[in-house]
Amino acid sequence: MAEQSTLGGLALLFGVAVALVLAMHRLRLPPIAGFLVAGAVAGPQALGLIGESVDVKQLAELGVIALLFGIGLEMPLSRVQRLWRPLLLGGGLQMSLAMAAGAAIAHALGLEWNQAWLIGGMLAVSSTAIVLRSLQESGQVEAPHGRATLSILIFQDLSVVPLMMLVPFLAGRTEDSPSLLASLGRVALVLGAALVVGRPLVRRLLGVVAKSRQQSLFVLTVLAICLGTAWIAGQAGVSLALGAFLAGMVVAESEYRHQALSDLIPFREAFTSLFFLSIGMLLDPHALAADWTSTGALALAIVAGKFALMLVLGACIRLPFRVALMTAFALAQAGEFSFLLLDAATGAGMLDPALEQRLLAASVLTMLAAPFILRASGRATDAAERWTWLTRAFARGDADGGAPADGLRDHVIIGGYGLTGQELARVLQARGVPFVVSDLNPDNVRRARAAGQRAFFGDVASPTVLAQLDAEHAREIVLVVNDPNAAERAIRAVRAIAPRARLVVRTPLLADVAPMRMAGASEVVPMELETAAEVVARMLRHRGAPEAEVQQALGELHRRHGCPKLPD
Repeated sequence: MAEQSTLGGLALLFGVAVALVLAMHRLRLPPIAGFLVAGAVAGPQALGLIGESVDVKQLAELGVIALLFGIGLEMPLSRVQRLWRPLLLGGGLQMSLAMAAGAAIAHALGLEWNQAWLIGGMLAVSSTAIVLRSLQESGQVEAPHGRATLSILIFQDLSVVPLMMLVPFLAGRTEDSPSLLASLGRVALVLGAALVVGRPLVRRLLGVVAKSRQQSLFVLTVLAICLGTAWIAGQAGVSLALGAFLAGMVVAESEYRHQALSDLIPFREAFTSLFFLSIGMLLDPHALAADWTSTGALALAIVAGKFALMLVLGACIRLPFRVALMTAFALAQAGEFSFLLLDAATGAGMLDPALEQRLLAASVLTMLAAPFILRASGRATDAAERWTWLTRAFARGDADGGAPADGLRDHVIIGGYGLTGQELARVLQARGVPFVVSDLNPDNVRRARAAGQRAFFGDVASPTVLAQLDAEHAREIVLVVNDPNAAERAIRAVRAIAPRARLVVRTPLLADVAPMRMAGASEVVPMELETAAEVVARMLRHRGAPEAEVQQALGELHRRHGCPKLPD
């Protein structure tokens, strides 16, 4: 009967979650918000549709494992290596300063230092699930602020593991726990074994399974790797979460990473949903209603404090104003791992139930507010850039102070030095066409200068940078930045200085073409449309169609979508 009661409770819980997630979708809120609210409504503190069941907590632990495994799958070592400088500098400083600031404030409010440090660590992390999904949906992961945000989120996720290990020591339970040095040694041992021994074994195992062409067997193998690595890590005295994360990184290093991601998405989404439902079940709506003013004030303080701290940090590490502001907006909330730390602290007897409930409720409120903040961040940043007194502290991030592009006339300005910018620069350099590069990635600027090209670190939408690039005398300006919103802003800035220059803009989506043309672009190249055109052309040529027919089909395709193909 107990099993039937649990099964019925889960069915009711999922039913409430489906209804609320659909309602949240109409409000353009992420599913996470619906799961948190559904857990609070259906949990034991409200309607009581499901009690405090151990089964749900165990399923939630599977959710944590699936969440960490998915994050590991999306973070192969090559990606971590590419982000190592901003990861260590930005992520390390953000985590350290936020934790120290949170601990200092908590101690000033009367908490012991061990409690204060744990609360500081809990509030320092942000929601990887909410922020990454928002960046992916808006196509801003590779934008300058997207890269900065991602590197900090990676560091935060990695920091959770040692923070979880510190809980017994902060709680004063060292007599039942091994030394901190021994714990760190075990982590290093598990990490080394996973990356040195696990990578070749996993690659070979997945290769053998893939040759069988049995999808169900492949899925089962990946799940076994995930759960098995987590179990081995747990047996070694390391957290299950770290084991799952390492398993994801190991699989990500193989050529089967994308297939594993595709096959495990349903499992990951299901178990992650259970995790957020279980967090919502911890909320006490009655206590929240009775103490909504102080809880709301705490949530507002968390958002404002993290935002201000990130903005100051951005100025210190010389981020351009727009990048620092967008990153501060993105990280101004608590995260899913905040709840893990809070649960561990409560289990260790470090926090009383009233404080735990207030911190939990405030953290959930910040996560519910995060989608609204992220949605408004672009417009808020556009408005803030008009306040010169605010941008003055970031002036060093607008340009690198190099010599202006004096003597250039009828030159080309390349805004963005990714693959497209690099290839364009190479062709122009070979043909002897004068050009200058501007990019917000210092590594790209160094790469361009190493190739003998004139390049500046700066935001091509900044009037200061445009003056340095001598945009007034440029013949063509090519914008190949990865952020459509930044590109549109750059178009308007360019047109204010160089109204007659030919302005070519690359954008990911066809929907961006009309706004960019209205802003003043001479020509917009939507990658979505050009990819479709290339696929059509290759298929027709493969079928033996005459070139005239191929060109006619491409012309019709471009005209149908309002982007007439220019003559070759």
